[in-house]
Amino acid sequence: MSRHRSRSYRITYAPPADDTLAKMDDADAFRAAMVRTLGRDPYGHGSTAVSTDPAERDRREATVGGAIVLYYVSGSVLTVTVVRLVPFG
Repeated sequence: MSRHRSRSYRITYAPPADDTLAKMDDADAFRAAMVRTLGRDPYGHGSTAVSTDPAERDRREATVGGAIVLYYVSGSVLTVTVVRLVPFG
């Protein structure tokens, strides 16, 4: 269990990810899945650090709600910023 599990993180979307989200048929379901998963535990849910450099631990990727999500975690302001979103299919 992640040490961040008890916190709730705000989910934000950078412009490229927001543009993709706007084109998704199931955008509301995807947003809800993000809140349930990465919003509760951005270091969990099968996510992995993008880099092997420990300093880059907050740059992560995960699969959520039928999409690959590349995101950054900011623990100081409890925010997950989605920078890239690649839906399946």
